[in-house]
Amino acid sequence: MDENEIQRKRRENEEQATKDRARILGLPYLDTRDFEATTPLIPDLLDKSEMHRNFIIPLQRGDDETPYAFMITSQTPQSLIHKMRRDYQDAGKHVEFFLISKSAYQVFMLRYDPPQETHYDDIRIAKEGDSETIAQVSQTLNSVSTEKVFNYLVDQADKLGASDIHIENMRDKIRIRMRVDGILHPVADINRDRYRILMGELSTRANISSASQQSQSGHMQQDIHRDGSSHLLNIRVETVPTMYGQDAVLRLFNFDETLLNLDLLGLTSDELETVRSIISHPRGLVLMVGPTGSGKSTTLYSILNALNTSERKIITLEDPIEYGITGITQIPIDTTKGNVFADELRSVLRLDPDVVMVGEIRDADTARTAIQASITGHLVLSSFHANSTSAAFSRMIDLIGTNPIFASSIRMLIAQRLVRKLADSKEAYRPDESTKDYIRQVLAGFELDFDNITLYRPVSTSEFPFGYHGRTVLMEQMVVSEDIQSYLRGDLKDISSQAIEQSARAQGMLTLEQRGVLAAIRGETTLDEVSRVI
Repeated sequence: MDENEIQRKRRENEEQATKDRARILGLPYLDTRDFEATTPLIPDLLDKSEMHRNFIIPLQRGDDETPYAFMITSQTPQSLIHKMRRDYQDAGKHVEFFLISKSAYQVFMLRYDPPQETHYDDIRIAKEGDSETIAQVSQTLNSVSTEKVFNYLVDQADKLGASDIHIENMRDKIRIRMRVDGILHPVADINRDRYRILMGELSTRANISSASQQSQSGHMQQDIHRDGSSHLLNIRVETVPTMYGQDAVLRLFNFDETLLNLDLLGLTSDELETVRSIISHPRGLVLMVGPTGSGKSTTLYSILNALNTSERKIITLEDPIEYGITGITQIPIDTTKGNVFADELRSVLRLDPDVVMVGEIRDADTARTAIQASITGHLVLSSFHANSTSAAFSRMIDLIGTNPIFASSIRMLIAQRLVRKLADSKEAYRPDESTKDYIRQVLAGFELDFDNITLYRPVSTSEFPFGYHGRTVLMEQMVVSEDIQSYLRGDLKDISSQAIEQSARAQGMLTLEQRGVLAAIRGETTLDEVSRVI
């Protein structure tokens, strides 16, 4: 899904929410998208300061037969509406009010009161060894005005699709790096005097101390306005003291409920059907495994969104809450203060939920409590740190021992990674013999013409300087069968991850490596990228 389509869907959702709000308030709703950029403005009816202060826009200048009309938002004071109705009525005039969305209001205000500001060049990601681009971006960042540098940095990171911003102190400069499609890229080196500005803004907005000698965690939000639309960016802030000052990492979460959708994860039809089949059962345990940054949270939230109906009670326990989802009860757990998921999990089970998500299973107590919940009429979702589905089983056995209850409760394990997708300008090539031998070994048993395999590699373009654009999911799905359960019950002596994986593969499971190689053959990614993440 390209950026324009994402912006269109965001605006569509906002308009629908505004329409629902208008119904509640008893006001007529107005969708301005067809005329907001072209309709003539009505000057001198309201001054700009009043329009800014009260979130109100003139729509129509009235006369003896035609009513005056104004566009308002949900933030417009009700007292103002009542006063205007009274004042116009006293003057013998008619007045009408129409509810519009916040994005519509912002489009009109940009026309009534266009900002007079300096336009800075967009940040560009430099290729390896491209010191000239880094120097240009550094010059831009050093020239951005003091009060705008932080907002500019976040806005540009969002525009580039970055997941993290890294602010790193060095002896004579501040290094800025951004993680785009899972790869960390140098962006700029800025003057040390900007450190105080950046940390001052961080301390104010993320509620952290700029003088602390301890690691800190914070949270902040920033509205991003682009192309007549807007979205809310959730930002998780982590700082750590270093030799030259506090380094900070800002993790950017572009919140949009409509994008938390199983259909948008890029899964094959078979993978999607398997997930839907498992989560359709009213009880059981589903575990997501993988390292940090592998997309576990997005997949879990997408599953929750698929389950989120008026008939189900869904509760989550999270550290921290990354996305807020309408209709779901989400409980933050601060594990840094000694709280553990198990204590809260026992409490929320008394609320009779249908579905529970536990942010992460980290200890035996949480594991046992989650397992107990999953056999007493609850569907339990959680994440677990392991490299693969079979390794997760071995780790869980190490954590709680061979456990017949666990064997009967666990329904599915999902391991996943995110790999960069090749841009459309990719180049086809024939692999050498050693690469063909590797593919034969990984895909042994597949009906493929291994001698005539075509692979693809990135082609650098001005639009995509590294030849990749976006990321896609590689997913290993282990559906727990009777054979797999026998390992968990302790019926078999060999409970190694290799033995469990061999049994699962015999039943048709495709490993992460196999999924990756198949994706490379389809031209979605490269073997180098698969090797990097697996």
